[in-house]
Amino acid sequence: MTFRQVGSGTIIGLVSGTLLGLFLKWMQVLTGIKVYVLLLNVDFIPGFGNKDLPEWMEFLFHLVISCVIGVVFVYVMERLKVSSSGSWLLSLVLTVPTVFLYFPLSYLAIKDVPGLMYGEAIFLWTAGHILYALSLPPLYHLSSARGTST
Repeated sequence: MTFRQVGSGTIIGLVSGTLLGLFLKWMQVLTGIKVYVLLLNVDFIPGFGNKDLPEWMEFLFHLVISCVIGVVFVYVMERLKVSSSGSWLLSLVLTVPTVFLYFPLSYLAIKDVPGLMYGEAIFLWTAGHILYALSLPPLYHLSSARGTST
């Protein structure tokens, strides 16, 4: 893994993660369904449960995970020489597991978050993560066109 791949993947992760966060926050404002709270929730992690962290810090944790996905995406794209059309499949392979995180995150949460089987919340969560997956290939190709990634 090169420094350039890490840098490109980090930028892609920051942009796509911000897009996901803004989408879920917007959906929460419109519907009142706490999918953004669920996205940022870290209260079930030992040491964090009894702390009232500021939103920016919880968002930062979310972005770190997104950056890891972005770096893996760039690395696999280049290591396996994935085609432009294959980039869509790769983005789904990396992102679909995050859709299923809804269930353990909802179950483990101490904060008030959507219930385990709340259909509308699951739909919004899934839509946000599909949006995330759909953002990875264009961001990668944009960075490639700008010469920051090949």
